[in-house]
Amino acid sequence: MSSYTPVALVQTEQGVELPVWAIAGSSRTEIGGVRDGSLIVRISSAPEKGKANRAIIDLLADVLELRKRDVVLMRGEHHRNKRMLLSGAQMHRVEQILRTSMELPDRPDKENG
Repeated sequence: MSSYTPVALVQTEQGVELPVWAIAGSSRTEIGGVRDGSLIVRISSAPEKGKANRAIIDLLADVLELRKRDVVLMRGEHHRNKRMLLSGAQMHRVEQILRTSMELPDRPDKENG
């Protein structure tokens, strides 16, 4: 059974608002789970001159299958607690992708055994 915790997504007329808890200066750039309804994003870039924010946008666009220009930083430019707008996105699709990207197999595949 998966231990996925839902992200507090909000569907708006413009798209989906996604809360992000950013951790800059990490050893890897990756999605790290969920914390208090926010998606944890670990970024290897330093939090200087917008590098970490650009890296977050790049990662989210890649994971959520969006164009970079459709991932917009709404709030939190200089804070670790951020709010992103996923322009034109649908909440059910974002939720599905996040759920799939965070699921880890708990047991070996028993269909082949």
